Amino acid sequence: MKVYTRKGDQGETSLVGGARVRKDAVRVEAYGTVDELNAALGLAGAELGDADLRQWIAIIQSSLFDLGSELATLDVGERKGRGAGRRVSDDDATELEQWIDRLDLELEPLRNFVLPGGSRAAAALHLACTVCRRAERRVVTLAADEPVAPELVRYLNRLSDLLFTMARAVNQRTEVAQPLWVGRDR
Repeated sequence: MKVYTRKGDQGETSLVGGARVRKDAVRVEAYGTVDELNAALGLAGAELGDADLRQWIAIIQSSLFDLGSELATLDVGERKGRGAGRRVSDDDATELEQWIDRLDLELEPLRNFVLPGGSRAAAALHLACTVCRRAERRVVTLAADEPVAPELVRYLNRLSDLLFTMARAVNQRTEVAQPLWVGRDR
């Protein structure tokens, strides 16, 4: 199979099921941002030395592929008929909450705002967190005009919390100080 099809040269792309839409459509922007998040997580995973967290990243990346597939499909029946991946569910968001709770046991309670940074792996997780928040905003925008499973928004919301918590945990586990926000006199 070739990587290029030449079908998108006129500024349109195909959704699952064959419907053609503009490449700047809200739906395409939503699943494109989820793709960007997945790539950011790939970078974060490559920086991680922690095998457990790398495994979590791999699970999340697969879930994001499923989530993107849902967003790229207008008709759920079309998606199922083409053997696409599983649907993202509230159980997936619950799993993220359990991982957050596990990491929170290692961490001091937050008393200050933290700045993105610290170790390279933590900085990559902070970056992925911000991309996740943008993906969530894009999905919320899509959901204002078109049907979107509410589980997708919940999953992205919880994922941004997990990525923030993972970044803090990575800094603590590697004994790298988490940069803290300090107000400046203006």
